[in-house]
Amino acid sequence: MEVPRWYARFNRRFTNRIVRLWAGWSPAMLVLEHVGRKSGKRYRTPLNMWPIDGGVAILVGYGPDTDWLKNITAAGGARIQHYGKHLAVCEPRFMKKAEAAPLILGIWRWIYPRVWFDNVVLLAWCP
Repeated sequence: MEVPRWYARFNRRFTNRIVRLWAGWSPAMLVLEHVGRKSGKRYRTPLNMWPIDGGVAILVGYGPDTDWLKNITAAGGARIQHYGKHLAVCEPRFMKKAEAAPLILGIWRWIYPRVWFDNVVLLAWCP
């Protein structure tokens, strides 16, 4: 299930500004730091994440036409802030949530199937 585009605009303008304050310190969230592929502007987008071996899975609630997904795909990666640390991620792979389910680690494996988004992007840790 994809979230309507008007909701994405609302989140970008209001909700993200507040959530960014704590998302980089939360166990289930991160802040994705990416650069606009056309504008060159730097963005910081709070997102839900799931740990996988060698990286993270990020829920894609607005579908494959999401700006942040296009930006990291064009760049081949990005940086994230998680637990206050800044880490490089690369090799974005867009896939259905069910395909990524076996990769989810720990207690998150129980929670993951109950989330109603259909798509995720996998990102590997980079040097």
